[in-house]
Amino acid sequence: MNIVILQGNVGEEPRIKDFEGGGKVAQFSLATTEKGYKTQDGKEIPDETTWHNIVVKRTGLAGVCQQYVKKGTPLLIKGRITNRQYADAQGVTRYISEVVVEEMTLLGRKERESAPAPEPEFRRAQQPGNAPQYQPQTGGYAPQYQQPPQYQPQAGQATDDMPLFDKNGNFIP
Repeated sequence: MNIVILQGNVGEEPRIKDFEGGGKVAQFSLATTEKGYKTQDGKEIPDETTWHNIVVKRTGLAGVCQQYVKKGTPLLIKGRITNRQYADAQGVTRYISEVVVEEMTLLGRKERESAPAPEPEFRRAQQPGNAPQYQPQTGGYAPQYQQPPQYQPQAGQATDDMPLFDKNGNFIP
């Protein structure tokens, strides 16, 4: 099994490659940090930061990277490790390990933008009063569908206006 889960901060602006057929790929670096600690004998062990090469091959998620991911953006990434080789400008063979993203969650931003993100169209259509109500039919069972309750944060609980996306780049309400 080849599964990697990383939580860290983007180290550079994503590089986006667009293809003729409409495909898109994003590449960027991600820094993960293991917090330092103090041993029982008082020795300080410093934080240890590791840099990862990230590749987003799914067109939908690459579009999300292009629109929302910037240097410093905190991300949670689930993917797989791949290794490849290439020849540099001098003809020397180089080897590189990359994490190919399957799922990605934007955890927030260090700086908040002044304007909130617009609400997606499909979510507006699901506001209370707009959802269809189905009634049971005679002679059989048909469930009644009702509008799910809207999330209300607890008092003092932090809220996050960053959108969430699945592995295909679809918005998760």
